[in-house]
Amino acid sequence: MSYVRSVLQPGEHVRYATNLHWTIYLPGFLLLILAALVFWFGHTWLTTGAGWIWDGLAAIVVACAAVLLFVAWFRRWTTEIAVTDRRIIYKRGFVRRRTIEMHLDKVESVDVDQTILGRIFNYGDIIIRGVGVGIEPLTNVDSPIVFRNHVTAEPLPAPSAPAKAP
Repeated sequence: MSYVRSVLQPGEHVRYATNLHWTIYLPGFLLLILAALVFWFGHTWLTTGAGWIWDGLAAIVVACAAVLLFVAWFRRWTTEIAVTDRRIIYKRGFVRRRTIEMHLDKVESVDVDQTILGRIFNYGDIIIRGVGVGIEPLTNVDSPIVFRNHVTAEPLPAPSAPAKAP
């Protein structure tokens, strides 16, 4: 069960849940491309017997890429960001867990910071400013504008009882 689902209060519903954007995998993928280039260069351009050096270098770069990809996957898997009808919930970590929650009535503003690539790929950083305090910046959040809209949206009115006929 997810952390967000486990801490919901009776009658509380999740309005919107998001995660970290897939771009956190880019450093690992770029290292994989570099490893392929090193391997290709060592076997295509060099005709000497030193190909094993380039193979070893490519293997080291692949190992580094694998570590970066695993760390990015684990970070994305262990991070939860949600807006309920009452509060904002942010959780990260697995063994060492860090959670931050803020009631929606305490939110003063939601700042979204997107780079050009962030606008193109729909990710960005979010800073939530509350009464007296703020939540740490949430970086590389998927669909930050949609997240902000769910935080700043007016709460739905409670359903009214149907009028009684005389």
